[in-house]
Amino acid sequence: MPTLRSRDSWLKKLGPGLITGAADDDPSGIATYSQAGAQFGFNMLWTLFLTYPLMVGIQVISAKIGRVSGHGLATNISRHYPAWLLYSIVGLLLVANTINIAADVAAMGEALKLLSGGPSHLYALGFGLLSLTLQIFIPYNRYVRILKWLTLGLLAYVATVFVIHMPWAQVLSKTVWPQLSWKPEFITTVVAVFGTTISPYLFFWQASQEVEEQQANPQSKPLIRAPEQAKTNFHRIKIDTLIGMGFSNIVAYFIMLTTAVTLGLHGITDIQTSAQAASALRPIAGEFAFWLFSAGIIGTGLLAVPVLAGSAAYAMAGAFHWHNGLELKPVMAKRFYGIIAVSTLLGAALCFTPIDPIKALYWSAVLNGVISVPIMAVMMLMAARRDIMGQFVISTRLKVLGWVCTGVMALAVLTMFWTLGK
Repeated sequence: MPTLRSRDSWLKKLGPGLITGAADDDPSGIATYSQAGAQFGFNMLWTLFLTYPLMVGIQVISAKIGRVSGHGLATNISRHYPAWLLYSIVGLLLVANTINIAADVAAMGEALKLLSGGPSHLYALGFGLLSLTLQIFIPYNRYVRILKWLTLGLLAYVATVFVIHMPWAQVLSKTVWPQLSWKPEFITTVVAVFGTTISPYLFFWQASQEVEEQQANPQSKPLIRAPEQAKTNFHRIKIDTLIGMGFSNIVAYFIMLTTAVTLGLHGITDIQTSAQAASALRPIAGEFAFWLFSAGIIGTGLLAVPVLAGSAAYAMAGAFHWHNGLELKPVMAKRFYGIIAVSTLLGAALCFTPIDPIKALYWSAVLNGVISVPIMAVMMLMAARRDIMGQFVISTRLKVLGWVCTGVMALAVLTMFWTLGK
């Protein structure tokens, strides 16, 4: 029987991977999964079994680059690749993340309005300010514990499934043997699920968090300089990422399942926001399911907004070689925290403009899809370079998995452009 100490040691292995995976199920992601479930029922559940190994592969690679080199992705790109590539990627990432923050805080504001009434725009601004305050004034070691606890908010979507009637035999049958279609709307939804699940900000965040973890421990060093620490850290990264991405995909599966068996079966097939999905659940699945779904939007938003803002700040700091890190006090990393503040506040401010958050989110997804392919290609090249990884260049198996993920995303982007051109 495991002791309290052994359980505590096991839990400590969960960090960057768990938070990264949970942040993937942000309010905008919830909207995508809800739309997939509402429009296509159980026939879209299979996508989350395909995305899981691809997510694990590419996130393990990003984590290893950070832990081995001691630098985030942007710093490594700036050292080894042309400036135009670096600035293009970082600029597009900053724009996409800011728009994504706007969509997420808007969804959180709408969710709180559903629960308690009041002005959704002011709630959105309040959530943005709360997230910014936590990132600036709480040191990394304490802040990361808050983020870990916030991952529990996603369990609301698992709980929702068990308060409604579920035809499990049909669910399992359709998961394994779905009814596929070549209609543009079906293909577009598949692309949307892939684009939502495998996003560039997750690569930058997990690599940079590995650097944060290493710098927070005085005994830790980049593995390229301390190869004796490799076995323990690679095992931790593997467990952390397997569980984190598994958690992400399980929650996404349950969101899709909940909306399929409630909204989809009742003819509600046009879901554009997570708050709209929660509201539509109320008369069908009951008050408790509505509250669980709405509370989950707020919890995952509080987790995702700092990851979006933080990944943008890490990318900018790495590109321009600024001091960076959530462990540093703001006075020691003014420009790093400045990017966090600007992206968060600008995202919240967009909620007060005539800009349609749904269209903005759509175009941020387009940007994410486009820039994910060159980022993943560059990551794969970096992970195979001995001047970056030393003796820890990635294995053949991981290399194959990473390139398959890159190829799938490239195909998704091409399909997206084909759909746009029709």
